[in-house]
Amino acid sequence: MSTTKTPITVAYGDGIGPEIMDATLRILEAAGAQIEPEIIEIGEKVYKSGTKTGIQPSDWESLRRTKVFLKAPITTPQGGGFKSLNVTARTTLGLFANVRPCQAYYPYVDTKHPALDLVIIRENEEDLYTGIEHRQTDQVFQCLKLISRPGCEKIIRYAFEYARAYNRKKVTCFTKDNIMKMTDGLFRKVFDEIAKEYPDIQSEHWIIDIGSALLADEPERFGVIVTLNLYGDIISDIAAQIAGSVGMGGSANVGDQCAMFEAIHGSAPDIAGRGIANPSGLINGAIMMLVHIGQGEVAAKVHNAWLRTIEEGIHTGDIYQEGVSKQRVGTKDFADAVIERLGQQPQHFKAVSYASAPRPIHITPGVPPAQKKELVGIDVFLDWKEGTANELGDTLSSLSDSSLRLKMITNRGVKVYPEGMPETFCTDHWRCRFVSDNGGLSTEATLKLLAQLHERGFDFIKTENLYTFDGQPGYSLGQGE
Repeated sequence: MSTTKTPITVAYGDGIGPEIMDATLRILEAAGAQIEPEIIEIGEKVYKSGTKTGIQPSDWESLRRTKVFLKAPITTPQGGGFKSLNVTARTTLGLFANVRPCQAYYPYVDTKHPALDLVIIRENEEDLYTGIEHRQTDQVFQCLKLISRPGCEKIIRYAFEYARAYNRKKVTCFTKDNIMKMTDGLFRKVFDEIAKEYPDIQSEHWIIDIGSALLADEPERFGVIVTLNLYGDIISDIAAQIAGSVGMGGSANVGDQCAMFEAIHGSAPDIAGRGIANPSGLINGAIMMLVHIGQGEVAAKVHNAWLRTIEEGIHTGDIYQEGVSKQRVGTKDFADAVIERLGQQPQHFKAVSYASAPRPIHITPGVPPAQKKELVGIDVFLDWKEGTANELGDTLSSLSDSSLRLKMITNRGVKVYPEGMPETFCTDHWRCRFVSDNGGLSTEATLKLLAQLHERGFDFIKTENLYTFDGQPGYSLGQGE
């Protein structure tokens, strides 16, 4: 094993973070990990000093240089204006893949699913987590869901490569493409395309609602699950919980250049400073880090010692069970127990080996051919409180000229004009779709329409151009279209 130490950036975080980080680093040092930690401060103290991102600008230099970040959980202050540091780090450093192994440790950790052993690979940069939100009227707020083809291709191909590297036999895709036909539909389409390139791996797709139900009821049927950002966040906690404890899980956030490793749980300020926190989540995150930096032998040494500690019944209070556990310990004593067992093999669990662990997986998405893009209409969103949908529709119809005509009005996605239903509840937020019946449309025509709306006193708060791509609509159709 090389004696050259690998620089890593370390953050002790908030709440129980300093306690579990200290425990984790002591174990790594005792195991012979060749690492050189550089300490940075992140989290609540930095937020409250006036830095809205939770990390000092100068500390990005350490992250970009070491390219490896071992991070304890942090506390994000309540209230507006504070951005999630996790999301910021993932997107800024290009950490597109969130990898969360989930395994049952029965009978030492109570679970109804003793054979559970799966990995959730979650897209990490897109979806609703981009945090692009707007208040548009007195009554309506908006959050934009952004999905890109390169983003889909990177995470899906990563999932198949991961499955092949770690000898997983099946990759399952979760989406809601029956409702979000364009965004989730793209993810599903790319999944189906890429799956054909991996005939040695079984592939399947589930709608996220029934897929989540199956995950909770029959997790043994899954090997690798790949999904979008929000769904992945939710189901990874479900999987960790049904395995026995969210406090046991670690995760990797992997990009082409950098990687971040952490526990999946939060900072637990209610038990901070009491010395009772379970450091297992961060330990497991650190094991993934060791594999990533090419120290698989040390990773296996730590992992096997940790498994031996669990099966010998030395447990922190969150997983302690009368009649199963042998000794209730705090954070420090748990770490000491793992250190005492370094070099030992588990007896109940299968011993872990990372001798042939793959090097980091790098994915370069392809560039699809450009398509012919043509402007054919515009959706104009109005803040309007002056009357009924029919009154609005009749007024807007009089604005149409030979270039554009009003085709429909929706309220919260439901068509209310023409031929709307009186039972439909409406807010002050109206989507008014104007289309061209003569093919291509000029930008000047849309600007002329907006000028007419302004002259009539309408408050247009947002517009979306309607395009076709090689003749196919690049927008969702409304009812009756």
